[in-house]
Amino acid sequence: MPAVRCPGCGSFEDKVIDSRQADDGSAIRRRRACIECGRRFTTFERVEEMPLVVVKRSGHREPFDREKVAIGIRLAAKGRPIEDDGGTALDELVTTVEDALRLEGGAEVPTEAVGRAVLERLREVDAVAAVRFASVYLGFDDLSDFEREITLLAKRTEPKRR
Repeated sequence: MPAVRCPGCGSFEDKVIDSRQADDGSAIRRRRACIECGRRFTTFERVEEMPLVVVKRSGHREPFDREKVAIGIRLAAKGRPIEDDGGTALDELVTTVEDALRLEGGAEVPTEAVGRAVLERLREVDAVAAVRFASVYLGFDDLSDFEREITLLAKRTEPKRR
């Protein structure tokens, strides 16, 4: 089993004294003791995620940019209740989109998949913001495009109770 170099003497001989979850379960914190010099030190073990790459329509590839997705959602949600909560709902939405893309497409995803993932999640959170986002993402040209999107939304959502 591979060991970690002691920061004191450089030895690779150590033993784990204690292991605990760290960072809400996204890492493991290990207390170690060097067998050579007795020094104690801490190491962290984290999952190394593959970078997510977005494939543009032109074929150009670029790293997934959470901030670009957040800006698009923020613009669509401007003045809506989900924007007024200090941004936590929007941040969670971006994280949900990123997680879904990683599960769905692996390391590379087309821009269409990013837009579709945002639109699906936004429909669940705020229908008006979803229509706003769809108008840009789907390139609405006239009123019939809005009508079609609103009809789709109406079929997916339950009527409001009064």
